[in-house]
Amino acid sequence: MLLPLTATQAQNSTIAVPTTSATSQALIPDAAQPASTEAVSPFNMADNMELTYRVLSGNGKPVGELRQRVVTLALKEREESKKRIVPEYTASLKSGRYNTRNGLLHLQDLTFRTRRDTSFTDGLAELNTDALRSFRDRKLVYNPTPLAWPNAPTVGSTLPPGGISVQVSSSVVSIATVSTTIRKRKVVSGPTPLKTPAGTFSCYKVESARESATVPRPDMAIRTNVKQVDFYAPGVGIVRTEIYNKNGKLDEVRELAARNAGK
Repeated sequence: MLLPLTATQAQNSTIAVPTTSATSQALIPDAAQPASTEAVSPFNMADNMELTYRVLSGNGKPVGELRQRVVTLALKEREESKKRIVPEYTASLKSGRYNTRNGLLHLQDLTFRTRRDTSFTDGLAELNTDALRSFRDRKLVYNPTPLAWPNAPTVGSTLPPGGISVQVSSSVVSIATVSTTIRKRKVVSGPTPLKTPAGTFSCYKVESARESATVPRPDMAIRTNVKQVDFYAPGVGIVRTEIYNKNGKLDEVRELAARNAGK
């Protein structure tokens, strides 16, 4: 299923900025890598950088891949207040989910950002596309909330919620709101070396509550609450994500399998 651009992805014009690859900084032997507090680009991304995540079932069986490619890097200015303007680095990505036969399941345009000492992933990436299958040929309005990832996390700290809300309607009436919200995000440990097919990364463990909801009207809602665990490496991004079902059993794993430097 092809997803249209979000409102956040059609904003102001941009000015391209050159960057250098940070792939060599991502790989560490077996020791913690200090986090940089100076943002260059979101997660040190470079032009044409490609990220590949293998997707596994809870029992470790391969079920597909998630592939992301950096299309553009840009520098803009963001007005935080009437007297304060700060630089904002933006990475636009093509993100595709594939099955084990290399068939495209869905495609997304994502926008990652960096301001000051924090990078932000696109809330659209959290969308549960299965929840929208029954709303084919309807008008969909996407309202993403970015997820913040500080360059220097503090164990015990909480992070703001994020995710995606989709308003579903026909030409004359509102039908439902479909959403995925990542909340109660807490940095529980780290930094700890984590070995993946892409290398070894110094990661912080972030536990969250993941809520998926379909709300046809205010007095009626279908909600599912599960646990999500992200292993986050400053300067690299999300290295591994674990999603547990409502019974607490591991249901899905996404793990970084390759991080190509681009050019």
